[in-house]
Amino acid sequence: EVQLVESGGGLVQAGGSLRLSCAASGFTFDDYAIGWFRQAPGKEREGVSCISGSDDSAIYANSVKGRFTFSSDNAKNTVYLQMNSLKPEDTAVYYCAKGDRVTADYWGQGTQVTVSS
Repeated sequence: EVQLVESGGGLVQAGGSLRLSCAASGFTFDDYAIGWFRQAPGKEREGVSCISGSDDSAIYANSVKGRFTFSSDNAKNTVYLQMNSLKPEDTAVYYCAKGDRVTADYWGQGTQVTVSS
């Protein structure tokens, strides 16, 4: 059974940092892309970052480039999203998914990130 479990969300002041974790199981970690997505109230879900299964290079949405860093620990089947210089507009529920924005087929339950001004 494929499972993805996010953790690490919370309330932080603008300019602060959080690190999200996503523990994955039930599939061969290296064979798939893993994506981070977010959905703010009243908005559509958007892709934040994605890392390919074939290499460790990550791509980022323009809105987070230079502030967020996606990393993975293949031995632990866990990926991380380090979020620095957080802004109120980063407030959203953050999800990790097996796959990228086109192929994502399994999703975690999400973790809330709230950035106060």
